[in-house]
Amino acid sequence: MVFDGIILGLIVGLIRGGLRHGLLQFSKIRLKGGLIFPILLIVQLLIFRFQENSDWLAAASGYIFMLIYVAGMIFLWMNRDQKGFGSILAGVFLNFLVMAVNGGRMPVSMSAASVLDPIYVDMLMDATATTKHYLMDASTRLSLLGDIIPLSPPYPRTQVISIGDIIMNIGIFLYIVHLMTSGKNTTVQNIIRKSDTTEQVEPQN
Repeated sequence: MVFDGIILGLIVGLIRGGLRHGLLQFSKIRLKGGLIFPILLIVQLLIFRFQENSDWLAAASGYIFMLIYVAGMIFLWMNRDQKGFGSILAGVFLNFLVMAVNGGRMPVSMSAASVLDPIYVDMLMDATATTKHYLMDASTRLSLLGDIIPLSPPYPRTQVISIGDIIMNIGIFLYIVHLMTSGKNTTVQNIIRKSDTTEQVEPQN
């Protein structure tokens, strides 16, 4: 779901900021602890890649994901002065909270999961087939914060998301749009001023 906010933010940012200005601003991203995010992403990808071949990794993945969430929230807190990061932090915390009280896994509503590929639903029903998610049941805590919101066509990506995902993506969208449009009006005003100055200069004989 994170990619949805990024893609939408890029599209709106390019439209409002312009292609050249938007890309230039996007290239100027400067965040405290900037290496934390790519490192966390790589760790998650490695877990997904090797957990099926390692019993101990599969068993420990829930705890590892919790540590990843904590590190991610520290990174977000360090950059809380950035536009939208407060919303991102709130969304991540809600996802962390529901996973923390449910053994490190995100509960998924069966009714919401009906929009997904039947193969994935079967994996959810087989509790050993997926390590980051599990099918919601009577023992689930804070189920309202789980993956309970189904998205299907005409939405371009069929998926099930949580309230935390929505809040997080709003923050991502706000950050990217603000980043790519920042300074746009100032740039236009400077161009207008330069044009006016050029027109006011009298030609020398």
